[in-house]
Amino acid sequence: MTAATHSTLFPQVPDSADAVLEGLDPEQREVATALHGPVCVLAGAGTGKTRAITHRIAYGVRAGILQPSSVLAVTFTNRAAGEMRGRLRQLGAAGVQARTFHSAALRQLQYFWPKAVGGSMPRLVDRKVQLVADAAAACRIRLDRGELRDVTGEIEWSKVTQTVPSDYAFAAAKAGREVPRDPAEIAQVYAAYEDLKRDRAVIDFEDVLLLTVAILQDRHDIADQVRAQYQHFVVDEYQDVSPLQQRLLELWLGDRDNLCVVGDASQTIYSFTGATPDYLLDFRTRHPGATVVKLVRDYRSTPQVVHLANGLLAQAHGRAADHRLELVSQRPAGPEPAYTEYTDEPAEAEGAARRIRELLDAGIPASEIAVLFRTNAQSETYEQALADAGIPYQLRGAERFFDRPEVRKAGIALRGAARFGGNDSLLDEAVDLPSQVRAVLSGEGWTTTPPAGSGAVRERWESLAALVNLAQDFAAAQPGATLADLVAELDERAGAQHAPTVQGVTLASLHSAKGLEWDVVFLVGVAEGMMPITYAKTDEQIEEERRLLYVGVTRARSHLHVSWALARSPGGRPNRRPSRFLDGLRPGSAAAAGRAGAGAAGGIERGYSSGGGANGTGGPAAPRRTQRAPARCRVCGRTLTDAGEMKLMRCEDCPSDMDEGLYERLRDWRAVQARRSGQPAFCVFTDKTLMAIAEAAPDEEGELARIPGVGMRKLNRYGADVLAICAGQEPGREEDGD
Repeated sequence: MTAATHSTLFPQVPDSADAVLEGLDPEQREVATALHGPVCVLAGAGTGKTRAITHRIAYGVRAGILQPSSVLAVTFTNRAAGEMRGRLRQLGAAGVQARTFHSAALRQLQYFWPKAVGGSMPRLVDRKVQLVADAAAACRIRLDRGELRDVTGEIEWSKVTQTVPSDYAFAAAKAGREVPRDPAEIAQVYAAYEDLKRDRAVIDFEDVLLLTVAILQDRHDIADQVRAQYQHFVVDEYQDVSPLQQRLLELWLGDRDNLCVVGDASQTIYSFTGATPDYLLDFRTRHPGATVVKLVRDYRSTPQVVHLANGLLAQAHGRAADHRLELVSQRPAGPEPAYTEYTDEPAEAEGAARRIRELLDAGIPASEIAVLFRTNAQSETYEQALADAGIPYQLRGAERFFDRPEVRKAGIALRGAARFGGNDSLLDEAVDLPSQVRAVLSGEGWTTTPPAGSGAVRERWESLAALVNLAQDFAAAQPGATLADLVAELDERAGAQHAPTVQGVTLASLHSAKGLEWDVVFLVGVAEGMMPITYAKTDEQIEEERRLLYVGVTRARSHLHVSWALARSPGGRPNRRPSRFLDGLRPGSAAAAGRAGAGAAGGIERGYSSGGGANGTGGPAAPRRTQRAPARCRVCGRTLTDAGEMKLMRCEDCPSDMDEGLYERLRDWRAVQARRSGQPAFCVFTDKTLMAIAEAAPDEEGELARIPGVGMRKLNRYGADVLAICAGQEPGREEDGD
């Protein structure tokens, strides 16, 4: 290892307190040197807040003002706490406690339990769902899987907002919560749940905070001991604290004011869990003499991305909007955000996959690209599109679509119906495939109208609705298809998704993307009904949806692609409109104007870009319309809309002239390539692409390149082998990888 490499991997510890301050901008330096009294840091996205507060702690330690063991830094995730500890070690401030609220409280609870209560501390349960199920059973209340998760969420919300069972109904109504069951029933289950925990001598994660608060409130001697240990507190992501966490923080502090909080009200996106930005926004009221520092220099994103982010917040309303930060990019100019309107959701997913392939071919690592969506139910379309394009991906913060319990259970029900459906009166009455699927899935919880509110019940319904929609698309593409045909299709898709996990493009919901960043971000499904989501009704809920989109925009360093679809499925009614949050921000829209006329006729892909050209570089350009010639069946001439048919360039039910022997040789060759590269077979070529090659039997590169699913990268990598196989020759030596 060279000296330069060693210094990069293992940065040299600063040799003095002043050296800790080197490289900080004026505002970060102000944070780092404000070591006395209450300090409030209002830090916008990408402004280096972690850098500022870790250098603040390190400067205080190196200057002899702070003792490492007397500092407690708290944040909300183990990842963030670990990152903070690592940075503090690099700055020569090892020994500082950096923990989550729960971790810090649990440590104190375990230490003081024998003294405060006596005996052994109750066992901590990792998951409370089974306990909630037992409590519901004791109340003779039947909860299905989705309701069980949602009622569990209501109990968690009640505890972090310090709401007791008898007050639940009133508190939920006052907070405007969409409750999954009758509030009286939830309160009853909540009370029974608390009784069960006492009977079984167990506690949950919320109890860790509640019990620590109770001990510190009741035992002044223990509170004094904790306060003697910790003299200085730092709280990251302060906009996300709950009332219970705030109470614990106040007890840690006592009557002292050595507190530094860091946050951004414009990134409050977890209010449904009890988080509130009020403590951040009211900090100066509670601490009139507080030092307030604003960090607005954005080191993450280009001026073009920052301009869009600022524009989103400029249209916001409410308390958080009144305290918004105007970011100022510190990076060189980059491409303008690209805005693309697609005819339908599959076209949107395929369009994203095409652009991602271009980026990968241009040398951008797959790990630096993310596709972000509003709900986990949207992931399946993008999983499939990336798989079809041979692009490896990873899911973050969500189960793979076909791994979700409700999807697996629905698959079992559909498979059983395909085998024994003749004995089911509901199936007998169903005249077509979509009707049969709806009949089967109605027994799994699917209804014609979605359930109110968010939560697990809504997520489960969305997953089942995705299967219903898939059945409709499948039936439209293959008239006369049976339930058994659909089950085979689902099995093929599931098999592709169960492939070994590989490092690749990140697929994530907007909520799970918080705290992360990528060079390239695709914000997809940015249409009314999804952004804001349909169940966001109140002004407060709408504004949180706007903040969620803001978080998505600020995840991008350089390239940002924003898209929406006019219809759900090919040939569907194009009645969707781009999100109201984009009004006045995307080219061709006005902030106050209606969205009439924003639709597009079938077969039209409208791409909006302020940068001109495919990569969004250059000067401003007017909105452009690209007419794409419809794909037609090479046998019967019918217009094709299904992605699989487009690859074959013929209808599924039109006669095939495929060379079966050639197809089998191509499959054998693909299996070898997949083993050598350590990738799933579909990442080499999908079955549909192999069928298209076997039907066309190309004898030169130009013919092979025209087959959908090949592309320039695969042509360069696999073209010689494929053409050799088509010519009846042995392929050359396979490559071992890229």
